[in-house]
Amino acid sequence: MTTEAEYLKNYDASRFPSPLVTVDSVLFTLHQGELCVLLVERASQPQQGRWGLPGGFIDIKRDASTRDTALRKLTEKTGISPSWLEQLDTFSGPERDPRGWSLTVSWFALISWVDCAPHIATVSDAKWLPVRSLAGYELAFDHAAIVQAGLHRLRQKTMYSLLPVYCLPETFTHAQLQEATEIILGQPIQRKSLIRRIEASGMLEETGESVATGARKARLWRRKPGVDIHLFSRNLLAE
Repeated sequence: MTTEAEYLKNYDASRFPSPLVTVDSVLFTLHQGELCVLLVERASQPQQGRWGLPGGFIDIKRDASTRDTALRKLTEKTGISPSWLEQLDTFSGPERDPRGWSLTVSWFALISWVDCAPHIATVSDAKWLPVRSLAGYELAFDHAAIVQAGLHRLRQKTMYSLLPVYCLPETFTHAQLQEATEIILGQPIQRKSLIRRIEASGMLEETGESVATGARKARLWRRKPGVDIHLFSRNLLAE
């Protein structure tokens, strides 16, 4: 009987054709009342000059997982790690890349504009594009479909959690969280429903500070350290 060690010693990986494997991330932020996605201009062929998602090939010497690849690529473009990152989906097939049969493991991420804006301004091949204007661009490969999948995930999770807090600065008001939620969903929500969720989630804490908002002052809040996102059983829009 052949042992596993003997089998592996004689194993020839070249007997099986290997697909192209990449990692791509859909990174969202909020800026000037718009939901935006980060795009990067391709510097080389194929599809040189087109805009696409930040990502690339896995570095098997540096990346222990596709999550590591996603974080590395996003940090290169934004200067910091995103505040929220989760796996989105796998897109694969013979037609998505002209170089051959390929698959990409896609990730979905959120970041605050103020955290990464200074670094983005110095990166010539990266820019934030409002999601509503994507129809005017021919994105690289199947990245338009990946963005739509990320947008769907973002909106679904927003209806069942306080996920938009990860698009906000370190401290924020209830009004800012409501505005972020409404921008993502594309429709107004009931303030009382949001307040109930804030209280029930246990995710947020007061900073003890406030900020002027017109004639009144609003209390500032932040995410509690080490507290995971809370998922609700009911749709926010149904409350």
